[in-house]
Amino acid sequence: MPQRNDTAIWSGLFRISAESGQTLQAQIRQAIVAAILDRQIAASMPLPSCRILAEKLGVARGTVVLAFQQLVDQGFLVARERRGHFVNPEVLATPARPHQKAPDQANEIDWKARRQIAASDMPPPAKHDNWIKSSYPFVYGQFDPALFPTAEWRECNRMALAVLEIRNWASDMVDRDDPLLIEQIQARLLPRRGIFANPDEIIVTLGAQNALYMLATLLMTKGSKVAMEDPGYPDARSIFRLAGADVTPVPVDHSGIVTASIPNDSGFVFVTPSHHCPTMVPLSAERRQDLLARANRHNQIIIEDGYDSQLLDEAPQQALKSLDRSGRVIYVGSMSKTLAPGLRLGYIVASAGLIAELRALRRFMLRHPPANNQRAVALFLSLGHHEALVRRLSSAFDERRKRLIHAISAFLPEWRSTDSAGGASLWLEGPRGTDSRGLAEAAASRSVIIEPGDRFFDRTEKPSRFMRLGISSIALQHIEPGIRELATAAGRRPAAA
Repeated sequence: MPQRNDTAIWSGLFRISAESGQTLQAQIRQAIVAAILDRQIAASMPLPSCRILAEKLGVARGTVVLAFQQLVDQGFLVARERRGHFVNPEVLATPARPHQKAPDQANEIDWKARRQIAASDMPPPAKHDNWIKSSYPFVYGQFDPALFPTAEWRECNRMALAVLEIRNWASDMVDRDDPLLIEQIQARLLPRRGIFANPDEIIVTLGAQNALYMLATLLMTKGSKVAMEDPGYPDARSIFRLAGADVTPVPVDHSGIVTASIPNDSGFVFVTPSHHCPTMVPLSAERRQDLLARANRHNQIIIEDGYDSQLLDEAPQQALKSLDRSGRVIYVGSMSKTLAPGLRLGYIVASAGLIAELRALRRFMLRHPPANNQRAVALFLSLGHHEALVRRLSSAFDERRKRLIHAISAFLPEWRSTDSAGGASLWLEGPRGTDSRGLAEAAASRSVIIEPGDRFFDRTEKPSRFMRLGISSIALQHIEPGIRELATAAGRRPAAA
């Protein structure tokens, strides 16, 4: 056990980093709490003085004083006059963390054999764990720290932490949502898509994927037939299959999903009509009308994912839900692509009867999304911050898209991009024989991150010559150099700028 004068050991216990994202005071508190709970500090042993520890860590003495004081207030430490700070013996009276034992291979449980759904067998997500450290992150679905409204978001979180606000969200809401957030979704987000809904026709979810999982759990069973775009959203496909559904791939062309190819016996049709995932083409007006007519004729339910629909387009189209007169369209929306993907907040708009069933189901899954987050987002919307953010993002992404198309034309002229305005990504088709996965590996070695396109296809032989380039996370000035590096990885000699 370390003694008070073992300064090398003490400094080893208190490792702090200026890059951790936590304040120095918080890091010191975390280190002390971890050492206490791991039984690395005895109750009889005083901690180093605030002055000595501050010198060892290279921080201000006041930082250590405040950290110690908060731990005293929380009951982890006790201050003894003229002797210093000690671990509270009552904390050590609780059971210690159990040490990990080596697994008994003979008696180890085969969890894979016991599972009832094969979640781990589904296609894995795109791996972009270190995208923020990449020089040229052409990733989709992430955010740009330079565009994130840090001050406005902090303001709304501070407002949500006011005493009266805490009283509004701290209680268990059971199956309800924050009424202010429902009101703001109803008044601020949906009209932009041409949707007008009553409060009982909206439910908040933990993002679009959670919405799809709830719908699949409630409405689908083994043998349910789901038609969806091919290429299409891979996680939606996996979610439906986990529910036992049979997924039928339907081809996509320059006008969106080919509605004439949708099987008549499909109970459900999943579409991304605003911007098709991943080609970004919008569903034409003729196809929209045909899709709705077919759904009425064959008693089908349409699940509409408002993929990349919150940004401002030059020629915006209303949501398919806005044209629905029979209640057959279920609209799934998300704030991940505008505010932040880590927020995990989305919503479903559907008939009141279905929303009531979803609320009953959600209560058993998670009761409701965290109410403090709901209130902070509601305030963010009500103060007009989201509207301003959408305008800023739309302008920035439009400029980035144009720069990307120009760079591809200059350095990868044999690659063909989808000619579609709006959205936060570009879909590219390379020449025959292109291996986009191999290209992605070669590009990664040059600090360029791209997304191979084969994961979007639901075919035995998946086309390998496609890729998706995201523009939400890469700065404008890095786009052309990034494409030059990508061209080099592809074996081309970039032309002089």
